[in-house]
Amino acid sequence: MSKFTSLKELFSMLRREEKILTDFFQKRKLAGLKYDYVVDILEDDDDRLRFLVNKEVVRENSGSYELDGLFLNFFEQVLDTNEEINVAYINENIETIKQNINYYANEKSETKRREYLRKIKNTLRNIANITIRNIISLKRNVDNTYKNEANYKNKKLKLQNFDKKSNDINTLITQAEKLVDENEQLFFKTAADDELNNIIISLKINLDKSKHNLIEIKKQIINFLNQIQAQNVLIEKLHKIKYLKDQVTLKSSTDIEKVLLQNNAVVFESLPQYPLKLSLNYLQTDETAHETILKIAARKKTGVKMLRPVADEISSEYLDTQTENEIIINHELIKNAFLASGYNSLWDFAESYKYPKEVSFEDMVLIYCQIVSLYEKDLTITADFQEKNGVKIAVVTKS
Repeated sequence: MSKFTSLKELFSMLRREEKILTDFFQKRKLAGLKYDYVVDILEDDDDRLRFLVNKEVVRENSGSYELDGLFLNFFEQVLDTNEEINVAYINENIETIKQNINYYANEKSETKRREYLRKIKNTLRNIANITIRNIISLKRNVDNTYKNEANYKNKKLKLQNFDKKSNDINTLITQAEKLVDENEQLFFKTAADDELNNIIISLKINLDKSKHNLIEIKKQIINFLNQIQAQNVLIEKLHKIKYLKDQVTLKSSTDIEKVLLQNNAVVFESLPQYPLKLSLNYLQTDETAHETILKIAARKKTGVKMLRPVADEISSEYLDTQTENEIIINHELIKNAFLASGYNSLWDFAESYKYPKEVSFEDMVLIYCQIVSLYEKDLTITADFQEKNGVKIAVVTKS
């Protein structure tokens, strides 16, 4: 087995194997990925898989391959997807702070003192982040266990273990607060660092929020345990009733009939039915209603043949053909007749023209304007006007 010799080699591997590493991480909760599946993603290149195994990025386990724990923990911590509750890690950070505070107090070199101070700052930040992450994981695990764990005994044991871990986290929070308070006076007089003061203030705020969240989680765990216990008692009673029923001694050995008669719960009430009567007109005329009736009749097998209602005979009055003649003025015919006539003024010709029907003065004016508009190219519109019945009419002549 060989390790990576440089960051460049590590980053190159991460870029090159992004696809398979992503697949490994997304399927980390499965038993492992088979060889054929992994090689297929690696484009049938077995050397790339051997490289990952040799570099301990991927581990082989009984013919399956999975992401190594070091890389798995790294990805989970960076992406904040780790569901494990690591109480010991908080305790280790508290011990690390105590050690570095002592180192800082004993050190004479200013350079080394700054190094110890940097480590203390980083560890204090870690305590806040790890505590919050553990509480989030605890909350998620409690909910998932209660909702998804099918085994009653395991569900109860897991919730009890989560309750213990919540107590452990609360104890460590108290220790962290005590650590900061005990060393605050002496340490801060020596350190005199504004950044450290801000980190301490932020840590205290986060620890205080964490304690309140733990109280709510603990209440939820107790509530879940009580619900499980109540469900267990109910199930035991049902099993006992089932046993007595199978032995045909339920009525003789219990007062179940009396209890049920005294119970007025809604579940024992018969379901009310509200029949809806449809109108005969709807049933006779609606297409969907007719199809529904046929389906019901076929299911009931009544033998009654459903006939569609026959419409009344159409009256002969609606079948009689009637014609209506309408006389239409042919404008082109009038224009051609004017051009062939001896008249020079279109209006004079229009007044003397014999129309196929009686035409009023208003109709004549309308016909005159229509001819001028339709056949403007064949006519000449002059600047002169002539007045007829109070209407000024432009004089139009032949072209």
